[in-house]
Amino acid sequence: MGRFAQGKFTLKNPDKYIGGRTPTYRSSWEFAFMRMCDQNDNITKWASEAIRIPYRNPFTGKYTIYVPDFFIVYNDKTGNQHVELIEVKPANHTFKNQLGNSRANKAHYVVNKLNGQQLEHIVNKKA
Repeated sequence: MGRFAQGKFTLKNPDKYIGGRTPTYRSSWEFAFMRMCDQNDNITKWASEAIRIPYRNPFTGKYTIYVPDFFIVYNDKTGNQHVELIEVKPANHTFKNQLGNSRANKAHYVVNKLNGQQLEHIVNKKA
């Protein structure tokens, strides 16, 4: 069984990182995203696991906390600034046509969908 890529990310541009502690990656995808955030000139600020969003789990009914993987501030090619929350997930947790027969993948899909709806609600409520 293979090991998951995980560890502390070494910042090359620490002035861009606005998180409270050293970023920790839990997959090679998160590591690649951190490297892109740190080195891309269009990304002006970023943080890893810096925001906590309360929500109700649709399976258990219990209230819990959703922590998006990344918060980024970037400038598009026209110079307009944008702020986004980013979640790094494998396709079999995010695309319905790639879930297969796995109950775990289906559960991840539902929770991820709910988290996205919660984020949209929060953003629309503040707009």
